[in-house]
Amino acid sequence: MIDIHSHILPSLDDGAQDWRDALELARAAEAEGIGTIIATPHHANGVYTNEARDVKSAVAAMNERLSEEGIALKVASGQEIRIHDDLLEAWTRGELLTLAGSRYVLIELPSSRIPRSTLDLLHELRMMNLSPIIAHPERNAEIASQHDRLAELVAAGAFGQVTTHSLLGGFGKRIQQTSWQLCRQGLIHIVSSDAHHVSKRGFLLGGELSRGQSTSRRKV
Repeated sequence: MIDIHSHILPSLDDGAQDWRDALELARAAEAEGIGTIIATPHHANGVYTNEARDVKSAVAAMNERLSEEGIALKVASGQEIRIHDDLLEAWTRGELLTLAGSRYVLIELPSSRIPRSTLDLLHELRMMNLSPIIAHPERNAEIASQHDRLAELVAAGAFGQVTTHSLLGGFGKRIQQTSWQLCRQGLIHIVSSDAHHVSKRGFLLGGELSRGQSTSRRKV
């Protein structure tokens, strides 16, 4: 199993804060049957900046540490790239990464809206032979209230990626309901963890929240 969205690299963003956190996440991933996990630290979201060379270096260090610890997990490079005005130029400068060297790129929308430039950006990415994946669209307020807004992005060539926490109620009933509605409408193509921390926001690819994470449970 491959998990395409995680925050497993230590000390880069709001995910693993140190090596202890990172290794706990790695062991949890291995226990859930994940063979490859793509590290996607936040980039250009106004808080965190993790350019391609820094992510690659951190991934190399992570894989070396996993080998030393005897953990049978492979970590690949990626980013969770917030839509920003300089995105295409940043790609030209070599600051951005696709997911594990593929043609897929993980794009994050602001939580409250869809920027007006989004459709144009998707078009430009497609012209560059890149396939954009919209990270957790169920947590975007505009999409939650108007599902056809995600349908427009999918029609423009994007894919939708829902998180396990959303499907299982970890972010509340409203986001859970939105997640399943988007799935039923065929607007979700990928399920991944967006894992940040073993006990607070783990992988949950087995399909059940642990106690204390949410009062709402549902099998995936």
